[in-house]
Amino acid sequence: MSFIELRHVSKRFGRLVVLDNLSLSIEAGRCIVVIGASGTGKSVLLKHIVGLLRPDKGEVWYDGRRIDNLPERALMDVRTDFGFLFQMGALFDSMNVDENVAFPVVQHSNKSADEVLEIARQKLALVGLRETGKKMPAELSGGQKKRVALARAIALDPKVILYDEPTTGLDPIRSDVINELILKLQRELKVTSIVVTHDMQSAFKVGDRIVMLHQGKIVFDGTPEQIKASTEPIVRHFVMGEASEQELAPLRETSV
Repeated sequence: MSFIELRHVSKRFGRLVVLDNLSLSIEAGRCIVVIGASGTGKSVLLKHIVGLLRPDKGEVWYDGRRIDNLPERALMDVRTDFGFLFQMGALFDSMNVDENVAFPVVQHSNKSADEVLEIARQKLALVGLRETGKKMPAELSGGQKKRVALARAIALDPKVILYDEPTTGLDPIRSDVINELILKLQRELKVTSIVVTHDMQSAFKVGDRIVMLHQGKIVFDGTPEQIKASTEPIVRHFVMGEASEQELAPLRETSV
């Protein structure tokens, strides 16, 4: 049974069609990875799922309830079920690590200062950063910033975690730490995870299922093993990191 569902969703910005009659069902407790070239609608898809964007056509359903037509106040309540790891982390530079992680709890609960601090420290421990609470974001490495942002994303014990390019800007070792954290949270918190990435090594490691977008449509939906075996040119070129002949042709033209 679908936990999250997009039904015939279309979205355009001016003349640019970003999502084109797209339908997608996601089961609870699974990790789905969304891949595709830049500009194919991956981040726009995430924003529709969490209600940050509304479709021009179609419907978005979450846990048996249609959410794309809800008023903003009702959508705010729905969003507390979601944790969102933004591509660049989006930490508040003026707050220390404890305060960054605690921010959603302060905004959405009436817990005491001591309770809020304890929650922040528990979440930091989950991502392996128990001792960093008093540091400022400027004192952290890129990988640490991503982990702090992830601790903040799980501060409200979400049912769903959305990851927007979680390994962007990280070296292979730090990227693997993030991959291991995604798997750990999947296992220990029993969340549903949706990961948008260009990183195929990450996709193969964390994904139960991989969906590929191309020109606003789904062109592949299957397991990591199935996508590795795909002979569809668009899929194969992306998975292998190979430019197509059409993309290379201008480079092969004779110079004047």
